[in-house]
Amino acid sequence: MSGTLYVVATPIGNLEDISARAIRILGEVDLIACEDTRHTRKLLDRYGISRPLVSYHEHNEQPRAAELLGDLQAGKNIALVSDAGTPLIADPGYRLVEQAREQGITVTPVPGPCALIAALSASGLPTDSFLFHGFLPPKQGQRRKLLTELKTLAATLIFYEAPHRILETLEDIAATLGERRVVLARELTKIHEEFLRGTPAELRSALAERPSVKGEITVMVARGEATETESDDTPLDAAVEKLIEAGVPRMEALKTVARKRGLSKRDVYKKLHQP
Repeated sequence: MSGTLYVVATPIGNLEDISARAIRILGEVDLIACEDTRHTRKLLDRYGISRPLVSYHEHNEQPRAAELLGDLQAGKNIALVSDAGTPLIADPGYRLVEQAREQGITVTPVPGPCALIAALSASGLPTDSFLFHGFLPPKQGQRRKLLTELKTLAATLIFYEAPHRILETLEDIAATLGERRVVLARELTKIHEEFLRGTPAELRSALAERPSVKGEITVMVARGEATETESDDTPLDAAVEKLIEAGVPRMEALKTVARKRGLSKRDVYKKLHQP
């Protein structure tokens, strides 16, 4: 009988932000797969947990996934953790979970901290509809292209960004999305936790005055203001497909195209499926 793969969320900063269930599971499994064994060992030491660790990260994901699947098929229970937060959210692990599912292995989530949800909950921006797009492209041209494609979405946009690129990213947001409200969440749950609010230009100016910008940053951009129905001769199927290719979920793409054309989502769906 095969074992169980537990996808375990761990703290994003404050080590107290871990559930009792996560502590129990980490103490019971046969093996813990983690990005950096030294980083995870600090968490385990804090709670008196001593279990075997194995590295699992983007550079060894393919061969290590095969090894872990073999262990699971042999009956071992394995916990998958990331350096911080919920595994697979802008982190490796998809390959392992997908193949485990395909092989009939039980995959069980142990929920907990997630930087994008923590940031959004305290941002003061609308939370009824949002799009998370992980890390923005490092090159300006690709970054601006992506932001332009997301411009029409009626949703709060959420990204992760590295501190050394945040000034460039704010400049690109201003150039592509205009003077929308932006909230930056930095060093969440840590001693120097900080939320900055303002226009892209205001935030860029404030950060540029600092000697340096450090810490993990979650960037949140308010949805654009509603506009009049736009004239667009692009075929409906092509308009929807363009948004999907940009990473927009299909139903959200239908909703966006419908809003721009002054149609209901149901009307767009019917037109796309007419014989």
